[in-house]
Order: sequence, then C-alpha cells, then structure tokens
Amino acid sequence: MELDRPVHVEFDGVLPWRTFRWHRGQAHYSGLYWSAVTCGHVGYESRLELAWLLLADRDRLLRQVASQPFQMVARVDGEVRRHVPDFVAVRADGLVTVVDVKPRRRLADEKVAFTFGWAGRVTAAQGWSFEVFSEPDPVVLANVRFLAGYRRSTQFDQGLLDAVVTAVGSPVSFAEAVRSAGAVVGSGPAGRAYVLAALWSGRLCADLRLPLASATVVTAA
Repeated sequence: MELDRPVHVEFDGVLPWRTFRWHRGQAHYSGLYWSAVTCGHVGYESRLELAWLLLADRDRLLRQVASQPFQMVARVDGEVRRHVPDFVAVRADGLVTVVDVKPRRRLADEKVAFTFGWAGRVTAAQGWSFEVFSEPDPVVLANVRFLAGYRRSTQFDQGLLDAVVTAVGSPVSFAEAVRSAGAVVGSGPAGRAYVLAALWSGRLCADLRLPLASATVVTAA
C-alpha cells in the first residue's frame, strides 16, 4: 500500500502483512490474543505488544484492531522506505491510529527515530494519528491483565450486570461492592466475578495505579 496520498481503507478482517512464527529458541515472544474489541484473535510478536493489546482492549471507543495491517511505502530523502507498523486501531468515530510498539531504551536509536519520523508524517497526511507505545505502568498492566480474565461479555448476564452496577452505587470498598453484587446475583463468588467484569468494561471504576485489594475504592462510572 503506497500512502503518499490519502486513501480509504477498511480494516475489518485485514490479514497481517507478515506471518507470525513460533519455534523453539526464538528470541521474541509471539502469540494470539482474544480481543474483546474484535471478538476474535489478534496476533502479537512480543510481550510489549501484548501489553498494548491488553490496555487497548478496555477502550470502549475502539471498534477495530489489527496487527501489522499494511506496509508503508514512501520516498524519503530520495530513497524508497518501507515500514510495517505493529497495529492499527479504529474508533467508533472513525479516528484511525497507527501504533508502533518499541521499548523505551530503543527510542533514542537514530534509525528508529528516523523511521518513526517519516512514518508519523505519512500517517498524518492520511488524517490518521500515529502513536509510539513503550513500557506502561507495571501496576496498571498487572491489574488490567488480571481483569482481562473477565473480558468476555457473553459470560455475563447484561441485565444482572446493570443491576450490580446500580447496587454498588456510591463509592465503596471492593469488598463492599462484592457483597452488594452477591446479594443481586445470589452468591458471593458470582458477585465478585460481576464486579470484576464491570471493572474491566469501565462500568465500575477504581484507581488501577494501585494494586487491587479488598480496600480498593470502587465507584460507578
């Protein structure tokens, strides 16, 4: 795909530009992540890319996510340059964000900075946004990774979930929220699962910069 002029692209169902490989002894960490946004699998090639997927998956505005969606081709400083970004994310309002994932220690590398520079200009010419993702807050990531176990909405009765959010009401501790939810759904373990599902979806809120605990303050969004 040559992006030297604006183009209209439908990213739904787009296949990765490269093939994801798994083999014994490989240096990078590849896999498939089941996305709540796409209700399907999205590939990744490192733990840092998986971290981006986990955090992006909670964005209620996202409607599409694709990995390695295309190859950029542009003439820069008299030479043809090529680059395959890691992800593209499309919001409900149509905003397209091209995402490159790179460890923070690599950002000062001249080659990396040069590539991200021209890639950012090319995406801006499309009216798209360009984002570089590096290591997130480790506590936030740990909390989101845990909550991701409750991301499949089909596992929860949405009417009961609405009732749980209403029952929690004003700011309460996580333990109190679980008790209130348990009274709604009929059991403590099920109530806990519903509270965690509501925290994942953003129906309930908590400060994820701190480890989740019984005393964590939970409130309705």
